[in-house]
Amino acid sequence: MKIYPAIDVKDGRCVRLVQGKFNDVTVYSDNPLEMALKWESLGAEYLHVVDLDGARVGEPQNTAVISEVAVKLGIPVQLGGGIRSIEMIEIILCKGIQRVILGTSAVNDPDLVAKAVKTFENSLVVGIDAKDGFVAIEGWAKTSSFTATSFAKKMEDLGAKTIIYTDIATDGTLAGPNLRAMEEMVKAVNVEIIASGGVSSIDDIRMLKEVGVSGAIIGKALYTGNIDLTEAIKIAK
Repeated sequence: MKIYPAIDVKDGRCVRLVQGKFNDVTVYSDNPLEMALKWESLGAEYLHVVDLDGARVGEPQNTAVISEVAVKLGIPVQLGGGIRSIEMIEIILCKGIQRVILGTSAVNDPDLVAKAVKTFENSLVVGIDAKDGFVAIEGWAKTSSFTATSFAKKMEDLGAKTIIYTDIATDGTLAGPNLRAMEEMVKAVNVEIIASGGVSSIDDIRMLKEVGVSGAIIGKALYTGNIDLTEAIKIAK
């Protein structure tokens, strides 16, 4: 299992939200690059970055800052937030970012996923954010009519190889991951599942590993010191 330290970028700064609420923001650094280099120095093998402003308005807003991170790091970066066209995927991948995450656009435009998978193959990841079992879109502001597992199966049928599954209710709360939901997702599809949301302790890492996810994204718990990244990576391996 791989550990993905998370960097959420809003207004060019490294922040964390609670349950995706833009009015509940904590700023952890004015310099996302410094934070990224810190996680890399502690053994991170991959970095998970979200352009929060991009997720909200539907078009990446912090590309220059995030591109600098991707270019200056020696580890790969995956990016999500407002990426909703083939043209934008190409632009992002040309800026040193290794993987692009499609979220809202995957729900609204499944044909985009099919085309993107065919064009970019392993550089494409589908992000499924769930609220009460249903897929949330547009920066978590709205809920779709798709259940998370049925939508995951649809994405698998379109050729997606990796899914990031976020439980909104636990995201940024340090309440522990929704293990039941993660296990249901692992059993529902035959693709890599990266768990996100609520990871708050080393025990959570152990339990997610037992559930069978291929990766875990850790955000707030790293910034508060609840989880030591080096220890988390050791246990995950």
